[in-house]
Amino acid sequence: MIALNIKVDDLSGGDVIALLEEHLADMFATSPPESVHALDVEALKADNIIFFSAWNGADLAGCVAIKTLNNQECELKSMRTARTCRGQGVASQLLLFALEHAKIKGFSSVSLETGTQDYFSAARQLYKKFQFEECGPFGNYTLDPNSLFMTRAL
Repeated sequence: MIALNIKVDDLSGGDVIALLEEHLADMFATSPPESVHALDVEALKADNIIFFSAWNGADLAGCVAIKTLNNQECELKSMRTARTCRGQGVASQLLLFALEHAKIKGFSSVSLETGTQDYFSAARQLYKKFQFEECGPFGNYTLDPNSLFMTRAL
């Protein structure tokens, strides 16, 4: 497992923007457009979202964002591991970091939306490993055969 430096990011760096653009491209390549809920760089700059980047030295290893839904609930967004860092524990470290941050901020639950396609099987396994359970749509989501909704109490 590589040691990461995870920090709040202002979404201005080229490496981060490229990773998010790759993320969006993959989402549109695997899901119908109406089922893509990934946010672009500008949307991730919203006041109710905090974005983190994870670094292995000078190399970007991944990212994750936390969107405030209300005083008690938040949503995990834009979790992505750089291709060169996959299989090295980056996603687990990012997820643990995000869960701890959400606890510190006083949230009582974290929810997420991920895809139902095979492409997302590793993500679904990771979330289940960290005690996320399937749930119904939350926030502004609606039932969608291409979306799986999960939540976890903190």
